[in-house]
Formats: sequence, structure tokens, C-alpha cells
Amino acid sequence: MRKTFEEHRQLILELMRDELYVPMKEKELAIILQVEPEDRPELKAVLNSLLEDGSIAISKRGKYSVQEVKPIIGTFISNQKGFGFVEVEGQEEDYFIPAEHTGDAFHQDTVEIIVLKRPDGKRKEAKVVKIIERGIKEVVGTFQKNKAFGFVIPDNQKFGQDIFVPKERSKGAVDGHKVVVEITDYGRAGRNPEGKVVEILGHINDPGVDILSIVKAFDLPVLFPEKVLNQAERVAQEVSQADMAGRVDLRDVQMVTIDGEDAKDLDDAVSLTVENGMYHLGVHIADVTNYVQEGSALDREALKRGTSVYLVDRVIPMLPHTLSNGICSLNEDVDRLALSCLMTINSKGEVVDHKLCESVIHSNRRMTYTSVQKILVDKDEAEIARYEELVPMFEQMGELADILRGKRHKRGSIDFDFPETKVILDKEGHPIEIKPYERNKATNLIEEFMLVANETVAEHFFWQETPFVYRTHETPDTEKIQKLVTFIRNFGFQLKAGHKEDIHPKEIQKLLDSISGTDAEAMISRLTLRSMKQAKYSTECTGHFGLACKYYCHFTSPIRRYPDLQIHRIIKEEYRGRLNEGRVAHYKGILDQVANQSSTTERRAEEAERETIKMKKAEFMEDKIGQSFEGVVSGVTGWGIYVELPNTVEGLVHYSRIPGDRYYFDEQRYELVGDRTGRSFALGQKVTVVVVDVDKISRTVDFAIPDGKGEINWKDWL
Repeated sequence: MRKTFEEHRQLILELMRDELYVPMKEKELAIILQVEPEDRPELKAVLNSLLEDGSIAISKRGKYSVQEVKPIIGTFISNQKGFGFVEVEGQEEDYFIPAEHTGDAFHQDTVEIIVLKRPDGKRKEAKVVKIIERGIKEVVGTFQKNKAFGFVIPDNQKFGQDIFVPKERSKGAVDGHKVVVEITDYGRAGRNPEGKVVEILGHINDPGVDILSIVKAFDLPVLFPEKVLNQAERVAQEVSQADMAGRVDLRDVQMVTIDGEDAKDLDDAVSLTVENGMYHLGVHIADVTNYVQEGSALDREALKRGTSVYLVDRVIPMLPHTLSNGICSLNEDVDRLALSCLMTINSKGEVVDHKLCESVIHSNRRMTYTSVQKILVDKDEAEIARYEELVPMFEQMGELADILRGKRHKRGSIDFDFPETKVILDKEGHPIEIKPYERNKATNLIEEFMLVANETVAEHFFWQETPFVYRTHETPDTEKIQKLVTFIRNFGFQLKAGHKEDIHPKEIQKLLDSISGTDAEAMISRLTLRSMKQAKYSTECTGHFGLACKYYCHFTSPIRRYPDLQIHRIIKEEYRGRLNEGRVAHYKGILDQVANQSSTTERRAEEAERETIKMKKAEFMEDKIGQSFEGVVSGVTGWGIYVELPNTVEGLVHYSRIPGDRYYFDEQRYELVGDRTGRSFALGQKVTVVVVDVDKISRTVDFAIPDGKGEINWKDWL
């Protein structure tokens, strides 16, 4: 056998796929392949490898034959170190692609792979055999000019190569320009990809260009087509008598909106009265569908966008501002059209009755979370006097929110209390402050009211057996939960989870309660979150694991989420008695696509939002090189530890930047441990770090650990 192991694998497979091939025994294969007797053990090893990965089968008589295996097609995810992974839709586990087997695939390409092997305890290893479709046609990067040509250095670190740009295709770009380059040739081994500049975004130091680069990289639609804007402009600016016809008039009901100070699109108002121990809660949501007709240019554009995107310096809305900040916003002291979910809730937090209706409302006041917090918690006399007529309602709302939250907690709804990041920018777009978003009594109050409305609407339509878009969250994989169980047992904590039975969310909530206030809280909370699946939209009502409920949907934000807008149409058709067979068939035909598109655009928006925050965090730390900070270990890997500062900035301490020892990664305990000293670093542990490097383009911050002998010279770590 003079060929390599891999060459013989491929030769055998090609032979077996030949139409003239008849299944035969190992001895016959050896004759055909001209295998010498001393090489028979190696042939046997090749055949066993093919049997293990399912490429061939063996009969009871010892005859080998090729298996009819469907091609494995997935999306290639590259790594800047050269290797990659292939994600296959519907499969939990991805495939590892070694650098020598990427087949010139680019990040996000659709590829066909063959399985090579599955090392013990590791993910399956595969090889790219065919590039079916290129995933990325344009790349955003920084232009570097030479005399006769230029290069674009991609912002995305997953592109390991710079893109060559001939001078005549540079569009006049100069050094430091942020550009969009269209790839005209994807290159091959030893040769860079080639492209042409199609858009110059501005200089790398121009205000806003950094965020615009991310917007372009994620292909986020910014400008609305002229036809869409024209439709939005033609929408009436006031609610007319004709608009109110046939609606429930709730304008005399006392209600308010409660949002952040800088919110402009107010899509929910709340009302509450209490009679005979029963809470009558009204959640009133802007009737956006009255102005966005199904199939219109506005509707098609909204579906394409899927969601509004909230970046650190701008909002990319799902609908034009003419609508989202105008007639669709439940502004103070004006009439507005709404869809109202009117619920009767008992003292146990149970919704004992409900009604969904088209309504016309009139919000009395535009409240902020800060004001309501001052009234309910701080007992601020000036604020209480200012909103005197509303204070009794706010106090009752606080009571009901506590009841609803207690009910959720009792059934096992999981509350992860990780701080979100708020970035404060100056006029030039530079970060001047980074801090955690503050959650308070007022934010929790609105959250509880929106959750109970979403559950009520979802359950209503589940029992109607109507086509619908649900918000679902699947049960975690048993394997991931078992790993979590094993890990936390090392720290004296328990998680009740059988090997065959699905875990109940209540057990996870019990775990989070038991670690609350302990040194292990941050560590175990993060690992628990990583064990969970991602929520998505679906036409199947499979329940929401994280909220521990059977029925859930998104009903409360039609200005910024397309699924909510779609649900409103179904609600209105049912309310008007128009859900006939034809309309049911219509919704059955479109809702799967709506759910898939909405899930995809939601993930894109979340990733873009994260990247802009990471960029501004790195920029914020640029002038802090050499400074010391206290933080906690937020991640432990084989290459070092991640440390998060109180302002939510996270950075890497490479193991080479921890003095005094050589460190190795203890996977069982999730710790970085010193080989000689035994010094360890674990999730949640408090540490002092020094900033040694910042890269705004790669959005990374690097720390070092001082040696404990006084001030260190940070330059020694560069």
C-alpha cells in the first residue's frame, strides 16, 4: 500500500460507487487494489474506518458495499487560524474542518463535506469536497494603497487573507478609507482573493464610520425604498372618526406608557383597576396593522428587515419614523388605535378571564422608568406630588407585578440577572462612559405585564387551533445538562436531572436561588446559560423552557418586531369573524416563512448590536493602557482567562501573561491551574488586571495579571 491512508479511503469509495462493482470480501478487494500481504493490516484499518463513519457496510458473509449516503451540506464557519467548522441545519453538533481540508472555502459558504473520522470524545472531523454557493459577496475593511495596487484588510477576523485590489478598481480609495469591496475572485492556496471597491464609507477616523462599517458588514438595510417612504407619508397623521368605527372606546380609562427617557416609539400602554380583590389589567398595544396593509410595500420591507436594530449610536427601524414615532406611537394626550388585551387576574396571579379587542385609547401620561421608580421605591415627595392622580394605580401595579413575578418564580421561570451594557457617546461618537443598564421596580413591572399578555394571547390562539406564530424555547440537550450537573457537583451544588428525562426549568431556578450571593454565582450562572438553547419563532407551540410556560408569543411590540405585526393581523381577523377556510389556508402557507425569516433577522440584529458594543468598549479602553482594574473571571479556556470589569468591559488574560508559573486548563473544574504553585483561576473569582493592549478593529482588550510584588511595567507585556 504505497498510497496514504486517506488516498486509499477515497480509492475504495470510488471503486464501490462504480456501477459495475459487486460487493466483495476483503481478500478480493486486496487483489483488485494490488495490496501486498504485509500491507493487509493497513487495508483492514482503512475498511474499519469506513465502517465506523458509515461510508460502507459489511454483510453477514463478510462482503463490503457502499452505503447510500445523502451528501452532507452545511455552512462553513472559518477561523482566523486556518481551520473551520461546518454547521448543518437540524443537527446540534457541527463538524471540525482541519486547515488542510477547507478546500478554499470562505466564511459563510455553503459547502458539501465528507466525514473523515470522529476522534474519541471530540466532534466529528470532515473535509470540504465541494463549494456549492459563496456566502459572502462583499467585505468591509480598511484600504491600504500601494503604487500600482491596493489591499483591503477585512474587519471580520474570520477572513484570514487580505483582498487584492487593482489600482483601476480602487475607486480612488486612499490609505485609511473604510470601503466595501466586492469579491471578484476568491483565490486559492498561495493566492489572495481579488476584488473591486464598490463603496467608500469614509475615513477610519471620521465620526460614525466605525459603526457604519458594521452596518454594512451585516448587510443591514438602512435606507427605505422610495415607494415605502411614499406609502408612509400618505398615512393619516390623526385618528379619524372613521378609524374609530366598530372599536371599543377606552379613551376614558386611565392609562400610561412607561418607557426609558430616550424612547421615541411607544408601542405599549398599561391600565389597572382593582375590584373585589380582582385586578383588571389592560395591556394596550399600538395597532400598527391599521397602517401597514398585508402585502404592501411597507409590509414587504418590514418582513425583509424583521426587526428594528438598536446600535450604540443609532436605531435602524423596521418601519419608517413617520409611522414608528408618529401615528403608531402611543404618545401622551392623543387618540390612538390599539389592540387591547384585557385581563382579570386573581390574587394568585392567575388570569381567570380575558378579552382581546380592537380599541381606541388615550394615554394620560408618558411616564419613565426613573419616575415610577422614584414613586414606588424612593418615595420621592416631589415626584409623588407631580403625578398625584396616578400614584394609587402605580402602587396597585407594583402589587400585581410582585404577584405575577412570584407566580412565575414558583412554576420555575428562569431569571438570569446579567447586566446589559449602556454606552454613553459624545457628539463625535466617542464613548465617554460605559455602565450596566439598571433594572428596577418599574422595568420589572412592565416586563411582568408584557409577559402575562404574551402568554394570554398565545394560549387563546392555541385553543382556537388557528395558524399562529409562537415564541418557543426548547429544552436543553441532556448531554449539556449532564456536563453541568457533573461540574457543579464539584462545588457542592445539586441539579436534579435524570439521564433520560428532560430537566424541568424549576430545577434550574432552584439552582440559581441556591447560588445567589455566593462566590460561585457568576460562574455557575454563566455555565447554566451556556447550556441553554436559543429561543426562536415557530408555528408549532412547543412551549418556552426559560419561562416555564406552555404557551408564549410576541404580541407587545409590533413597531419593532415583525412576528408581533403578523400576530395582530390574525387577532383582528378572528375578532371580526373573518378567519374562514381561505384565510386559514393563507396563513398556513406563509407563517413558516415568517417565523424563519424573523428568527434569522433577529439573530443578525443581536450579533450586530453585540459587535458595535464590543467596538465601543475597546475604544473606551484605548487610553487606559497601563491602568489597573478589579474584575471577575468570566471565562476560562485553554489559552487563558477572560475577565469582566464592573462596567461590563471584558478582556483576555493570555496564560503567558500570568506570571510565576506555567498554567494548564483543568476541564473538569473549569479552572486554569499553575503547574508548580497550584494557583488557580476559576469563573467568578475576583482578580486585579492591568490593561496591556487594545484593538478596536478586532474589538478585543488584553489584560495581564500583576505579579503581586508591587506595580508592574505594563510595557513588559507587549
